[in-house]
Amino acid sequence: MPEALLERARRGEPAAFEQLYRWFERPVFTLAMRLCGDRDEASEVLQDTMLKVLRGVCDYRGSGPFWGWLRQIAINEALLRLRRGRRLEHVLPLDGHDAEDAAPPPPAAADAALLQRALAALPAATRSVLWLYHAEGHTHEEIAALMQRSPSFSKSQLARGTRRLRVLLQVQEQSI
Repeated sequence: MPEALLERARRGEPAAFEQLYRWFERPVFTLAMRLCGDRDEASEVLQDTMLKVLRGVCDYRGSGPFWGWLRQIAINEALLRLRRGRRLEHVLPLDGHDAEDAAPPPPAAADAALLQRALAALPAATRSVLWLYHAEGHTHEEIAALMQRSPSFSKSQLARGTRRLRVLLQVQEQSI
């Protein structure tokens, strides 16, 4: 992103904000969709995120990539929305096999549509942990802080979610 655009946005130029919105609309919506699993909620997260960016663009200090700063706002907004809807309370139950499973998703995950359907079948909290860990690269400690839970919660949901995802992908593969 050009520094000049950021400077124009900091000065409050509406055209600069519009360009920022257009530039980041799709990646923010996609991230929100991955975490929330619902188009309407993802749209709300997009709007809330961009409003926060509009109000706080002067707070961005440039110490890291702008997208990283904006992405963190979007993650926080998505998790806040899930928390408000009490959707982070629904998790995969304990099944007695909670050894940490940090392995990448199974090879079938290469099919994005198949993976999207499987992820949508998971509880929001579990899906969020999987996405934050595998796609966003957060540590268990970071996920725990974001979700207001413990690192062991993150580890157990990652293990349970990865196992459940493997099962969902195998079942769907056989039915195709």
